Amino acid sequence: MTDYKHTLNLPKTDFPMKANLANREPETLRRWQEEDLYGEIRCARAGAEKFVLHDGPPYANGAIHIGHAVNKILKDIIVKSKTLDGFDAPYVPGWDCHGLPIEHQVEKKHGKAGRKISAREFREKCRAYAATQVEAQRTDFQRLGVLGDWQNPYLTMDFRFEADIVRALGRVIDRGHVVQGFKPVHWCLDCASALAEAEVEYAPHTSPSIDVRFPAVDPSALAAAMDTSLPDGAKAALVIWTTTPWTLPANQAVCLHPELDYVLVRLADGEHLLFAEALHASALARAGMEGYAVVARCKGAALEHLRLAHPFNEREVPVILGTHVTTEAGTGCVHTAPGHGLDDFHVGKQYGLEVANPVTGDGVFREGTPLFAGQHVFKANDEIVATLRERGALLQVSKLEHSYPHCWRHKTPVIFRATPQWFISMNQQNLLEQAKTEIEKVSWMPGWGRARIDAMTTGRPDWCISRQRFWGVPIALFVHKETGALHPRSSELIEEVALRIEQEGIDAWFELEAESVLADEAALYDKVTDTLDVWFDSGVTHACVLGEARGLPFPADLYLEGSDQHRGWFQSSLLSSVAMNGVAPYRAVLTHGFTVDAEGRKMSKSVGNVVAPQKVMNALGADILRLWVAATDYRGEMTVSDEILNRTADSYRRIRNTARFLLANLAGFDPAQHAVDDAELLELDRWLLARCTALQDEICQAYTDYQFHVIYQKVHNFCVLELGGFYLDIIKDRQYTMPENSRGRRSAQTALYHVAEAFVRWIAPILSFTADEIWQRLPGERVGSVFAAQWYAALPEHAAAGKLSLDDWQQVVLVRTEVNRILEARRAGGELGAALQADVELQCDETLQPILGKLADELHFVLITSAARVVPLVADSAGEETGLPGLRVKVARAAGDKCVRCWHYTPEVGSHNEHPELCARCITNVDGDGEVREIA
Repeated sequence: MTDYKHTLNLPKTDFPMKANLANREPETLRRWQEEDLYGEIRCARAGAEKFVLHDGPPYANGAIHIGHAVNKILKDIIVKSKTLDGFDAPYVPGWDCHGLPIEHQVEKKHGKAGRKISAREFREKCRAYAATQVEAQRTDFQRLGVLGDWQNPYLTMDFRFEADIVRALGRVIDRGHVVQGFKPVHWCLDCASALAEAEVEYAPHTSPSIDVRFPAVDPSALAAAMDTSLPDGAKAALVIWTTTPWTLPANQAVCLHPELDYVLVRLADGEHLLFAEALHASALARAGMEGYAVVARCKGAALEHLRLAHPFNEREVPVILGTHVTTEAGTGCVHTAPGHGLDDFHVGKQYGLEVANPVTGDGVFREGTPLFAGQHVFKANDEIVATLRERGALLQVSKLEHSYPHCWRHKTPVIFRATPQWFISMNQQNLLEQAKTEIEKVSWMPGWGRARIDAMTTGRPDWCISRQRFWGVPIALFVHKETGALHPRSSELIEEVALRIEQEGIDAWFELEAESVLADEAALYDKVTDTLDVWFDSGVTHACVLGEARGLPFPADLYLEGSDQHRGWFQSSLLSSVAMNGVAPYRAVLTHGFTVDAEGRKMSKSVGNVVAPQKVMNALGADILRLWVAATDYRGEMTVSDEILNRTADSYRRIRNTARFLLANLAGFDPAQHAVDDAELLELDRWLLARCTALQDEICQAYTDYQFHVIYQKVHNFCVLELGGFYLDIIKDRQYTMPENSRGRRSAQTALYHVAEAFVRWIAPILSFTADEIWQRLPGERVGSVFAAQWYAALPEHAAAGKLSLDDWQQVVLVRTEVNRILEARRAGGELGAALQADVELQCDETLQPILGKLADELHFVLITSAARVVPLVADSAGEETGLPGLRVKVARAAGDKCVRCWHYTPEVGSHNEHPELCARCITNVDGDGEVREIA
């Protein structure tokens, strides 16, 4: 047997089939860093229109998790796709570096500030700890293939950044939005600090549920207000319901709704109790009381200013009115402690009630609190209930499981506690109204984001921006010791302090002697020692990163974070920007969902369902993680598991193998010398390029719309169906058997080259490491990286022309699918060993016959059989039914022997003395210039 292998154009490439991403990607990453790839991209886009995605800073504490990976990969996909769009799209990553979690880590190791370690040393340890966390997270983010200004990120703990945060506070103050007040705020007993709304989450909690009598000081006055009378010596009381007995020592009033109907109920023992009419039956049933009668009723307004006896303190409290009282639960009579609730605070302010707060920062009743001094509030609940029972004030006690505010860091219940704090007022200067106007101007994606942030901002309380901590940017203000007023030169002083912080960091404020900036006035003013809420730090990054700070435009084109940030960073950024500039800091906001396991559960170490991105990268590679992110519809919950990632790896292999086929069949092809003019391309190649052009338009639009899962589906289907399942199979014969420089082979290579140039760009934002690997091996001269390129503009724009239209080719694809299905069944049954052993007869109706007839002698190349013909479909046709109307297929064994070179079966094999093992076509291809191919 003669060896004809040397006469074939076999595929050749050093692009490996086995990706080995876990080992190869770190090498690629090192090259990117050595070559300053990010700098190369910036140079390539210098002067172009900018697109800025402003990075929401992750917190510098702990290893990155799968949610971090999702966030950073989505951002990277967008930045890279915008670069391919021709934009200058810089990406400046950042970190949030101040705050309580870092303090806790340092306290664990070094002790509390001011006790085992000085405040300055404590801050130094916090800064050092945050720096190590930043470095660890930066390494992992870069390992994900995320390109950015990693050598020059923004850190909220950089001296200049801390100074700019102080300057941002000054701008908010100058515009009249900051106020100091003594009112209730969420207070974490573990943090020993106030919390912002965004730092509070709600979780199930079991509380004592009690109904308590507040006796009328003068029962006859109560009766008279209700236009009735009581027997001499009769007792009467209003009944309140609460789940926080510990707040009763601070009670200052009982509140009724002015328009609600209230009823006075006489019990069997002659006692009289007052409830809202809508709730009296359920309240009495809760207390197990039967045999009562309603003896009078009135509107709540009739009882205003009635005097009541506190149930265990020797003092009186008034009945007041408030529209916040409802009939959803309880008794309709609301225990009011202005120091422990916002509604209570506001209604108490109207009536001039004392804002009493008998609770210290660590949750203990202050010295001097009657009966309960020194007791922790939660532990005091039982003592208070016992006291109420002992004094005859307790109507009932039970347990209630309900949703209760918890600290998002400690997962422990918080309390409302009135303390002197600094606030950004929502109503002063109409800040909230302005913010809501700006919300309407922003593009929210998905669309429900607008409704979500609108709901989060509607009726929101003032933003408490002060914290009682050590590791944070100071509220660098001086207040008058007697009046509490800000120093009249506050703006000037803030800038002076900011300049010092630029040089020394926040220690410059904490160690500042007031005399050094106030001179003779120092004795009149107190230096504020509170620190800023870290949500203010991150919220004003628009002022510290965008604009003049780094030469980036303001507002940003896009913010992208998880859906929890509608109550967090999206909102703090919006409020601070509107307070400072009157506009939102972003033109568009994109939201992604949370990661869950295959059963829909949140990732949790205790459950054991955590998928660590580091483990995935070390086992499968970052590109697998990136492909999973792109393939998942991030607008909802994102399901991830080892099984899902392994399936993603299978999809990746299909894409990679397609790329390998393209590269292997471009061996020896120089586009400058060998590319075939558009008009000379074979029709099948013209069809592929027309399809490729249309697909590129769809992919570019999907990138613009941030529909990355659509891109994955389109690219994957193109690889599996149109390329792998149709085109690439058909051209193998042309590629391998025709002469190297024949028109048929060079036409296919030209098409493959155009497809590869487009394909590598399509996948670059998603499969970044793989795209780089492909880019290095593409033929022709190329300068720079794929990430500095633009979408491939050299795709032929014309559709297939000539014998077959695009619609015709679509029918051909469907016919080939049906033929393959039938041939596969024959192979499974042992009737055929390979498709090339088949002789296929296509029995077609009048619609399909003219289309397939245009393929003429090239039909069998399209079907990859040794022979094929088209005949009319008749009623008694013996062909096999297909899923395509108007088509039946008859399969027989091809006549003749197998050509050892092309593997086709033809009667010609053996008829040529010099090449007895070859078919006539292969003899021509070996000895001559090859046959002319017009279509396939």
